[in-house]
Amino acid sequence: MDFSLTDEQDAIRDTFRRLVDEKIAPHARQIDEVAEFPWQAFKAVGQLGFFGMRYPEHVGGTGHDVVTYCLVVEELARGSLSVAAACTMQSLMGTYFLYRCGDAAIRDQFLRPALTGDRVGTICFTEPGAGSDLSAIATRARRDGDDWLINGQKTWITSAPVADFFTVFAKTSDEEISPFLVPRETPGLAVGRKIAKMGVRASVTSEVFLDDCRVPGRYMLTEEGQGRRVLDEILDKIRLMTGALAVGAGQGALEAALQYAGERVQFGRPIRAFQAVKMRLAEMATQLEAARRLVHYGAWREDQGLSNRQQAAMAKLFASETGLSVCDSAARVLASYGYAEEYPVERHLRDVRFTLIGGGTSEILKLIIGKELCG
Repeated sequence: MDFSLTDEQDAIRDTFRRLVDEKIAPHARQIDEVAEFPWQAFKAVGQLGFFGMRYPEHVGGTGHDVVTYCLVVEELARGSLSVAAACTMQSLMGTYFLYRCGDAAIRDQFLRPALTGDRVGTICFTEPGAGSDLSAIATRARRDGDDWLINGQKTWITSAPVADFFTVFAKTSDEEISPFLVPRETPGLAVGRKIAKMGVRASVTSEVFLDDCRVPGRYMLTEEGQGRRVLDEILDKIRLMTGALAVGAGQGALEAALQYAGERVQFGRPIRAFQAVKMRLAEMATQLEAARRLVHYGAWREDQGLSNRQQAAMAKLFASETGLSVCDSAARVLASYGYAEEYPVERHLRDVRFTLIGGGTSEILKLIIGKELCG
């Protein structure tokens, strides 16, 4: 395959790079400290069409490929992983089922305004007793005439405090899982406590409670019991996107370390003149480039319609572990200042741990890769 980017991909990446450098990165520390949904940055990203990149024009999107999408995700994460996490939820998991399975009315009322950033969506499948094991979901949906009544509790729901609609996964039988559109104003839906987190603090996260939430039958977003199958359609994309987030956070940390190494003087020279620092920076840059290539290759395979389960898992596994390693190395370059909030490396190091969780833990990904290899 050809790893070179098209002129259009270069132009799109550069457009978002300017946005990040001018409007996101300079405010990233404040965004992190305030720990509230980053509305201004979110709207700015939406105005450039990011939320619709993965959707066709006939529903309000721009129809770009996965490689282009990952390029932009990396740029956003380079500036602020909080902003990137909020925006990627909106652009993929929070809206996919409305696009994939929603009728025309659902698309007009919920999807189209979400693709411009005028409405916020999220997805709800994690529960206190169900994470990687979707079969452990306890939330239930039962028929009541032409409607469904949903009862259960969700947790770790990204953007829940500000979401206008929720895609809620519930069991419709002991074995079958189905997703439902639940608008925020639905009686019985309550957003619970906000979860205080180590990192990605402005990607606000909370619990969601559903107590006899009544939704019309057409708000079931797949055929009954087909939720897991349709979720599988985007799992590879979620993993590639999470890998791009990790690469972006690592790139932000590397750039901060390079800048500091040129400014910090010890023994009469900038510390970047010392061999030990040069070697550390070289290792960081090499690790990041390898992770970036894995993500891009996985994205290219996705665009070609190739089987991608193993490759996407490898890309996410390597990129997230590499992102953590690079951010840790950047903190070591800064020494004491790598522990100080006034420098961005401290924030990148806290934030990047998020990528170890989203899209599957490293342990789950290794099991997936091993199964693909060994059958």
